[in-house]
Amino acid sequence: MPSSTLVSDTALEPEPAPRIGRSPGRLALARLARHRAAMVGGAGVALIVLLGIAAPLIAPFPPDRPDYNLTLARPSLQHLCGTDQFGRDIFSRILHGARISLLIGFSGTFTGAALGMLVGLLSGYYEGPLDTLIMRVMDVLLAFPGILLAIGIIAIIGPGEGNIIVAVAIFGVPIFGRIVRSSVLQLKNEAYIEAVRAIGAAAPRVIFRHLLPNTLPLVVVVASLRVATVILVAASLGFLGLGAKPPSPEWGAMLADGRQYISAAPHVASFPGLAILLTVLGLNLLGDGIRDALDPRMGFV
Repeated sequence: MPSSTLVSDTALEPEPAPRIGRSPGRLALARLARHRAAMVGGAGVALIVLLGIAAPLIAPFPPDRPDYNLTLARPSLQHLCGTDQFGRDIFSRILHGARISLLIGFSGTFTGAALGMLVGLLSGYYEGPLDTLIMRVMDVLLAFPGILLAIGIIAIIGPGEGNIIVAVAIFGVPIFGRIVRSSVLQLKNEAYIEAVRAIGAAAPRVIFRHLLPNTLPLVVVVASLRVATVILVAASLGFLGLGAKPPSPEWGAMLADGRQYISAAPHVASFPGLAILLTVLGLNLLGDGIRDALDPRMGFV
């Protein structure tokens, strides 16, 4: 029999398709799902977000409706968290205040992150005089503690929810800008970036198509941890009377209103403080889990 016909049956079988591994994003999500503390924090944050969104539907009373016959009432079945000095239902005000605090926290963080990424990308890619100018401005902003810088900005542009978002976004820009710049300075010397330049790709394409996606994991990690900080700063501004304008049910302002009744009616300050505590704790736990899930040493990059 000719040698050409001496072919085993095994050789005639098709080779099995190579196993395709999961994408980096799915690996990160799988690690995040196994992080118990992050899941607890994420569940708490999700619950607070849902309560804030549904506040007009589930709040038992309008947040600004006074009842002067029931001032400083202790918690009861009718008023779960009691009432304040004007007889307003504290539970309803906390639910509506969640919308304000979360809006400021997420909007301020993501606005600062977007501006900081743009600054960091341009500074790290072009270097030279532009980099020097941008970094010196960042140094000036970083020289001020975040809360003092926010107070200074609010003193100039005035209080209000929109102005608080602007203030916390500005003091977040140098943090994100420096992080992205340092990442770009490393990435721009990689072989694939040199190859993209060699084929004639324009600077905007290199920056936004190749450098930007590779800086996103680090920015997501920092942003997830800074939302809690921004909420604390917003509450601090509200406590100082520089936050949302009265009678807005902002948690920091509610905490400030209740401090003078801390002995006679501790619930007036305790429940807004507890809301801030649980929200910040949940965000920190979730942020820690996201940081661990995106840690390059665990195989994400």
